Amino acid sequence: MYRFKVILAGDKNVGKSSLISRFCDNNFDERIKETIGVAFKRKKVIVMDNNSEVALDLNIWDFGGEEKYRTLFPPYANGAAAALILFDTTNEKSLDGIANWVKIIEDNSMPNVVKLLIATKIDLKEKREVSIKKAMEYCNNYDWCKEIVKTSSKSGENVEETFLTVAKNLLKRNLQKCEACGAFFSIKLKFCTICGKKN
Repeated sequence: MYRFKVILAGDKNVGKSSLISRFCDNNFDERIKETIGVAFKRKKVIVMDNNSEVALDLNIWDFGGEEKYRTLFPPYANGAAAALILFDTTNEKSLDGIANWVKIIEDNSMPNVVKLLIATKIDLKEKREVSIKKAMEYCNNYDWCKEIVKTSSKSGENVEETFLTVAKNLLKRNLQKCEACGAFFSIKLKFCTICGKKN
């Protein structure tokens, strides 16, 4: 099992806790309480690499979006291998915090951190404030942002796919497959940790 730290970032009420709850517990509660400080969940994800199954253990950290919790974020971002930056499609102001969250992530997480920009609450079409054009303006500010992932924690739309995309990118950026025994090990190492062969 390969363990990776995944963090969720975004302003208050963008839907971080709901996204994690839907992914980890397949649950949605409109009355979910806002995160006080930091919350944590784990889930195993199976990624296919050719004909091989690779199990990744995602340690998922959720941070309260209120300003008073902002000072907690940099230390917990330390060592993160992946980051999901969320904004609420029904609240245009939630876009304003993206640049700040991205800066904290890039200053404190792993150099090759996987980053995804996540649009939440896409099921609430009648309340939508963020146009596709407006959202893409923020996406185009970053060379790592090729697309915006559109999700709904209420319906479950794209939630599983979002974390699977994260897992696939974590595998690609952090692990290599031993040519001799077929096991996966850290891309930073020259020798397989299972059979000892040099790769």
